[in-house]
Amino acid sequence: MLDIDIIDRHDTAKAVRTFHRDGFVAVSGLFTAEQLARMQDGARRVIAEQTSAIALEQANRGFARYSFGSQIHHPEWAILVDVPEVLAILDGIWGPDYHCTGGGGDYSLPGARIQGLHSDLPDFLKDPLGQVTVRDLPTPFIVMNVTMIDFTVANGAIRFVPGTQRSRAPIPSLDEEPEWMRNQQLCAPAGTAIIRDVRCWHGGTANRSDQIRPMTSVGYYAGWMRSTHRERPMPTEVYRALSPRGQQLCAAITELDATRQPVEVCA
Repeated sequence: MLDIDIIDRHDTAKAVRTFHRDGFVAVSGLFTAEQLARMQDGARRVIAEQTSAIALEQANRGFARYSFGSQIHHPEWAILVDVPEVLAILDGIWGPDYHCTGGGGDYSLPGARIQGLHSDLPDFLKDPLGQVTVRDLPTPFIVMNVTMIDFTVANGAIRFVPGTQRSRAPIPSLDEEPEWMRNQQLCAPAGTAIIRDVRCWHGGTANRSDQIRPMTSVGYYAGWMRSTHRERPMPTEVYRALSPRGQQLCAAITELDATRQPVEVCA
């Protein structure tokens, strides 16, 4: 199990330092009991819909392991967009220039096996001289995951290899992975936010419990980062319920921009 501090939401400076050092940071106290319950209800609803339609053997992340896919059109995910203390941390990392890419997350059911370590961002630079890779850039893409239940070793908590967000070393396969990497689970209470540079090596672990282990997410790109991937747009009514800052962050993924004109959806 990872030996980390779960940082209080008010300690922005420590959260930013930890993020830059480890490639991720866990933050507590961001959500009220009512907000967490609402997000948990939304996650349970989508899980029920997806698992009734998709057999365990056909899950898109391996046996009994599912990605939520794009869910930012649901108000339960929109809650995550403009959490003030999270935006303060992102401001500390990037300054004010960044934008929301959408939301989703993943979940594993009992019986899910360990997942290989991976990065969520391929090397899109493709330098023909091999001199520069995506690992050499400042953080381009940050995801905030939120634990919907208490994450434990038994129920398949996500694991991280700290400090690998800038590493050029090859990511080991599951067969090659040393035992200590398999035991880097981030165990944390429900409602904990895990703010991570998606390049940091991570992977799911085996769910040996009788619980479904879900975590929801919202993503942000640095101001200079763009993608042509299309995500399901945020409905106008959900967009209008956001704070002014939230609307600014989500202008590129809503059905309508500020002038009520269609805009291209970015992910």
